[in-house]
Amino acid sequence: MADGIPLDPMRKSSRRSPYNYYSVRHSRFSVDDEPSSLDEMPLMMSDEALENDESDYQTLPRARVDRRQRGLGWFLLGGWRVLCGSCCDCLVRMCRRKKELKARTVWLGRPEKCDDKFPKNSIRNQKYNVFTFVPGVLYQQFKFFLNLYFLVVACSQFVPSLKIGYLYTYWAPLGFVLAVTMVREAVDEVRRHQRDKEMNSQLYSKLTLRGKIQVKSSDIQVGDLLIVEKNQRIPADMIFLRTSERNGACFIRTDQLDGETDWKLKVAVGCTQQLPALGDLFSISAFVFAQKPQLDIHSFEGNFTRDDADPQVHESLSIENTLWASTVVASGSVIGVVIYTGKETRSVLNTSYAKNKVGLLDLELNRLTKALFLAQLVLAIVMEALHGFVGLWFRNVFRFVVLFSYIIPISLRVNLDMGKAAYGWMIMKDENIPGTVVRTSTIPEELGRLVYLLTDKTGTLTQNEMIFKRLHLGTVSYGTDTMDEIQSHIIQSYAQSCQGASSGSTGGSSTASQKSQIPGPKVRKSVSSRIHEAVKAIALCHNVTPVYESCGETETAEADQDFSDDNRTYQASSPDEVALVRWTESVGLTLVNRDLASLQLKTPAGQILSFNILQMFPFTSESKRMGIIVREETTGNITFYMKGADVAMATIVQYNDWLEEECGNMAREGLRTLVVAKKSLSEEQYQEFESRYNQAKLSIHDRALKVAAVVESLERELELLCLTGVEDQLQADVRPTLELLRNAGIKIWMLTGDKLETATCIAKSSHLVSRNQDIHVFRPVTNRGEAHLELNAFRRKHDCALVISGDSLEVCLRYYEHEFVELACQCPAVVCCRCSPTQKAQIVTLLRQHTANRTCAIGDGGNDVSMIQAADCGIGIEGKEGKQASLAADFSITQFKHIGRLLVVHGRNSYKRSAALGQFVMHRGMIISAMQAVFSSIFYFASVPLYQGFLMVGYATIYTMFPVFSLVLDQDVKPEMALLYPELYKDLTKGRSLSFKTFLVWVLVSVYQGGILMYGALLLFELEFVHVVAISFTALVLTELLMVALTVRTWHWLMVLAEFLSLTCYLASLAFLNEYFDLAFITTWPFVWKVSSITLVSCLPLYIIKYLKRKFSPSSYSKLAS
Repeated sequence: MADGIPLDPMRKSSRRSPYNYYSVRHSRFSVDDEPSSLDEMPLMMSDEALENDESDYQTLPRARVDRRQRGLGWFLLGGWRVLCGSCCDCLVRMCRRKKELKARTVWLGRPEKCDDKFPKNSIRNQKYNVFTFVPGVLYQQFKFFLNLYFLVVACSQFVPSLKIGYLYTYWAPLGFVLAVTMVREAVDEVRRHQRDKEMNSQLYSKLTLRGKIQVKSSDIQVGDLLIVEKNQRIPADMIFLRTSERNGACFIRTDQLDGETDWKLKVAVGCTQQLPALGDLFSISAFVFAQKPQLDIHSFEGNFTRDDADPQVHESLSIENTLWASTVVASGSVIGVVIYTGKETRSVLNTSYAKNKVGLLDLELNRLTKALFLAQLVLAIVMEALHGFVGLWFRNVFRFVVLFSYIIPISLRVNLDMGKAAYGWMIMKDENIPGTVVRTSTIPEELGRLVYLLTDKTGTLTQNEMIFKRLHLGTVSYGTDTMDEIQSHIIQSYAQSCQGASSGSTGGSSTASQKSQIPGPKVRKSVSSRIHEAVKAIALCHNVTPVYESCGETETAEADQDFSDDNRTYQASSPDEVALVRWTESVGLTLVNRDLASLQLKTPAGQILSFNILQMFPFTSESKRMGIIVREETTGNITFYMKGADVAMATIVQYNDWLEEECGNMAREGLRTLVVAKKSLSEEQYQEFESRYNQAKLSIHDRALKVAAVVESLERELELLCLTGVEDQLQADVRPTLELLRNAGIKIWMLTGDKLETATCIAKSSHLVSRNQDIHVFRPVTNRGEAHLELNAFRRKHDCALVISGDSLEVCLRYYEHEFVELACQCPAVVCCRCSPTQKAQIVTLLRQHTANRTCAIGDGGNDVSMIQAADCGIGIEGKEGKQASLAADFSITQFKHIGRLLVVHGRNSYKRSAALGQFVMHRGMIISAMQAVFSSIFYFASVPLYQGFLMVGYATIYTMFPVFSLVLDQDVKPEMALLYPELYKDLTKGRSLSFKTFLVWVLVSVYQGGILMYGALLLFELEFVHVVAISFTALVLTELLMVALTVRTWHWLMVLAEFLSLTCYLASLAFLNEYFDLAFITTWPFVWKVSSITLVSCLPLYIIKYLKRKFSPSSYSKLAS
């Protein structure tokens, strides 16, 4: 694969100094990389054992391109634009210097004690204000070459010596385009203002010394005490002080913040929750120290201090004590103190304004427009040169430029925008892909030009519905067909424990506490006891809360009243945890109640087991595990349970010889694995740990590191209980959809945060990697030498899929960015596992930059938003992880299988139709400019217009607009055929429907037809020279209508209607155009047959050529259609 890429070292490069490499690379990478990479120099050996130093990378051609000198050529070829852009960015940064964000001390209910000024708590999503609206909209329009060109041409008509025709012929179309744009922007601005006003005017209860008062959301200040009711939006970032819930906690919905649909449990500050009455919040002197505002919505560090107590009360604050703005209270009512407002809230800080995406077709049309302008300028100079450059020749040149201005039609932008709106409407109305939403109407053609599709795995290719499949105890494994054995073991073990408890309840507690201090027993436990321990651990070690629909929240009432199985649902931040708890319920051990301090399990016999929760260690992406310390109420036993990924748990648990092998086996089956372990603690061990843990939680600096260090001291020599396997089922029709996309020539990359084995298994089961393809698993690399050798090994593989981890990918991109991307792009499929959201976006950006091909990203979660926004075309799926990806995407679908029809059918139609529409609109302008050039050349190169006033306006609007625009209904292939033969999609990516070649064909057609129409009118009708305008214009309109009929591939009844409507409008308007036409002449028979003959000569040869081409050189789609 890619043998031409010189990854192997070259002899001639060894003479260079290693310093050169770092002098070039220093700006891109941290200084920390430098000494380590220099140490790695001896590792840089090729397979032929040739020595190689650090400078071998510079000898690669791609790397040299980046370091080419910036000379005059670079400046003229676009460098000036780069320099101007950087200067403008510099000025903007200077004008918009952000206020430095600081940590703060916030006194409860006393905003006046805050020293600093904090931003107002108002939401503002408007782009403009009253003063910047008109200049802002005009700038957005005239920064494009097309509109700026027309503005200059229209303004030139105010100069008497440059005036060609009536002012309205130039200003009316331009004014119409600007008016439509301004009205659309104004409507959007008014809607944004109304939404902002509605949000800012929402009333909230504020607690003061005089009682409750109502305040607007925009009037909330840092330090205010707010009461937020159930189902009410939280208006600012707050610290949770009190709740009406008896357990001191409440649930909030965060789907508008992080895209996750699961409810989150939040905990009130203990000191304020225990106060007898609400008004006591003003009787105490307390403050909150909060860190400076940050982007991370999943972390917070702060302290709560009550300084009027003796001794002072200190409580550490974490993420579970916060209520972020834009979340919604799901249970009870909450009281909080505001710490961040307005621009400093987490939700506003994380708002990333998506860039305005410009389609490839728009860029191609912009290039063609510039080419047309150049041709127009050359034509004007040639006309004046033939005239002899006499007199004020430069004025005449400008007059010719204005005369030929219809070469670049202003209606091009209007027609294309209307066409895109029509494509969006057709997509949303397609019954085969229900629920599809077009959120960005400017890039539907991009769907027909895609080469790379980058997809998430969980929730996109899979359903994100977890089903418990496997329990492995080391010596025995249980699957779905043997779960009844586990159930019988659980029933038996709890029946025995009940008998034991009734017979010997006295002294049980002391005996248990003695046992807990003794190391693990030497004798092998029975299978029944091991199953009992494993199921109990799974039922206890989680962050799941049962919610009862009858009362809307978890209650701590009696079991027979509230703990019925009918109306219980589980809430958790991970569907894996819910699947595990549901499984323990199915085998007999049911989680019936949970609050901050305790949880209750119900045994198969109906007995309630109560456990006190002493500590919780939540799951994080860094630790890849979670833990809980519980005390059983009946025995007093303290147990530390932990579960997590095998990578994290392998070094924590006691030595075993089966864990790694079984994890690999389960991963190959496509199961998500979790390792469960436990450790019994004595009372003294726990008390010593608790004191160190609380001390670490109160530290302000490096709190996370100190807390992690204390917890790690506990995570040693855990007893391995079991290994669980949970399956994430594939979405409907994923396999045929991926096969269709692969046949369409689209290369599919899967980017996931899952482990390598699971990702590989899903890639195989979904047929992302076909059965006959080899898979090259990129070995883990940590430095430049290893990356070099591994890339050399990969280069020798042919037609194989690549599987690489995020860590190895980072190393490769650091040292061999160009080489890695070029090698990976030649793979039929690529799987990147253990990818962070930032890495996903980075991969998309790399593909766009290195390949210049169009990319599409598809995902369903908040972690996919950055990837979706970085791609040329972003598609979001409304999934179980919420709507954040769907709302941030350009297109929103409900199922992955819909992407096949969206690309192959709608993408094809949008691109083909826009290409035909754009070229036809330009042809309409070029043909009239060709007639003008012939007319001027015959009449002594005079810069006099051929058609004036309403004729020019009518030609571009009512006479030809409807037939030309009806091309948006044309289709070259039926949808069924496009889906049956997805290979047809490959031709679209080459961009042949709109290229300089097709454009040149249309130019030649326009010149031929314009010349025939004008010369025919002048040569054949010398006696009726006065009627040249009437003859040539009528023939021109008929030619345009016939050319539309020539271009159409599949007729629609609206197309026929548009043709007849335009013809009727023209014939009817002849009666009112006395200024231009002689009614007596145009009603005669000679006028009719002479116009018909000119039209026939201009169109018949083109029909013959088209017929011959279809006969002897048919296109691929026409072969299939026949």
